[in-house]
Amino acid sequence: MTHLLAVPIIVPALAAALLLILHRAPIVMKRAIGIGATVTFGIAVLAIFAEARSGAPLVYRLGNWPSPFGIVLVADRLSAFMLLLTASLALAVLLYAVQGWDARGKLFHPLFLFQVMGLNGAFLTGDLFNLFVFFEILLIASYGLAMEGLEVERLRATLHYAAINIAASSIFLIAVSLLYGVTGTLNMAHLAERVAEVRAEDVGLVRAGGLLLLGVFAVKAAVFPLYFWLPAAYSHALAPVAALFAIMTKVGVYAIIRVTTLIFTGGEDAVMELTAPWLLPVALTTLTLGTLGALGAQRLATMTAYLTIASVGMILTGVATGGSKGLAAALYYLAHSTLVIAVLFLVGDLLRRGRGATGDQLHPGPPLRHAAPLGLAFLFAGSTVAGIPPSSGFLGKLIILQSTMNGLSVVLIWTVILVTSVLTLAACSRAGSIVLWNYVEPDQPTHDRPPRAGEWIALAGLAGCSMGLVIFAAPVTQYADEVGTQLTSRESYIEAVLGSGSGDFVRPYAKGKVTP
Repeated sequence: MTHLLAVPIIVPALAAALLLILHRAPIVMKRAIGIGATVTFGIAVLAIFAEARSGAPLVYRLGNWPSPFGIVLVADRLSAFMLLLTASLALAVLLYAVQGWDARGKLFHPLFLFQVMGLNGAFLTGDLFNLFVFFEILLIASYGLAMEGLEVERLRATLHYAAINIAASSIFLIAVSLLYGVTGTLNMAHLAERVAEVRAEDVGLVRAGGLLLLGVFAVKAAVFPLYFWLPAAYSHALAPVAALFAIMTKVGVYAIIRVTTLIFTGGEDAVMELTAPWLLPVALTTLTLGTLGALGAQRLATMTAYLTIASVGMILTGVATGGSKGLAAALYYLAHSTLVIAVLFLVGDLLRRGRGATGDQLHPGPPLRHAAPLGLAFLFAGSTVAGIPPSSGFLGKLIILQSTMNGLSVVLIWTVILVTSVLTLAACSRAGSIVLWNYVEPDQPTHDRPPRAGEWIALAGLAGCSMGLVIFAAPVTQYADEVGTQLTSRESYIEAVLGSGSGDFVRPYAKGKVTP
């Protein structure tokens, strides 16, 4: 079973390499390879998910090198859930893209698969350096995808996006160098032990490395004040690319959760607790500013990009409350927001195509020829992201509110969440009323391509997953609780990675006597 952990990385990588070789092949062949690879690793992900839920984390040691010396892949409940979410989103987005979007660039399919490979690798890797490697793979692929179409505004937005992320990657290397210099390891399970035993004179260096890491992850997650690159990059990307990017910010959130629950958990004197003073204020500020940005947006795509930022703030609010309940609430909302943001990007694209030269600008345009189905799709997406009962957005926010009941900041958290929910509803209502109801007769007839069956199927699949979070709320929240419990009990992760075949190398270091 553990050999399956390599499949979500190897299959997209091999398929992408094959597509590069066959870059002159007919588009039908490229689509077949892309969809086949996505379905193949998706089946492997289902098996990994089923196995990870039933017991201890799964571990795969490449080359059978013992931990912490070799490369290790680890799938616990959190990793398996993120893999399943990635596979579901990737399949739906690819189905939408093959309706014509993928023909705009010869490298769409290999770039798409390389990005999926990077996402899967980031969720599976068990050491910080390979987390950096997979970050770079998914980011480099995302630069190419973001530039598909080669429009001026798209190129400018991608340049800013790339520059900021390259700078963040440089800081990432500095952070891992600091940690390696002090602890002598980058294996995350091994780091969890070494950081807890670090000498007093090295605490400052370890804290500096940890804070630099969190700063890098905050850039990837688009957390205040490091989110300014996202609105332009996401709103100017092609619709299926932007929909896939809905999970990109969640990689940063995942990394924050992983390192804070596994490595920097505080210890006996809490000197390694890095998030307590600032995470909640930053999360609430991100939520507020993202919502205000959506309310003032002048394009549908820009509104959705700001709602992506707001969703990160909501997720981190759950993380900041601490404990297994807060983490479980954050995980549920993470799944909901990823799916509904992708739906909004795709629905916004269909609305844009139906309005001719007006596009997705939020001012009166020509009447839509397919107003009824498009209006229903936008109504579903807008009400879900705003949290109207009984949507997954409503349940997600309710679970986060419940997880904060025993905190000291309960009044502040409840006020911010409820007010931003009302403002999100106002933003979506404003956008919908302008696009669907407030129109003017055009001087020339529009020649939009009607939505194709594959596009409707992709939207229905994502919407169905969102509704599934409500219909199957009991097992989903139970699984989220299990994830939260496992994250707050890091011993199972450490034992799975270091306990079998590597204990002889790791355990002889006595507490307080760690040397690099």
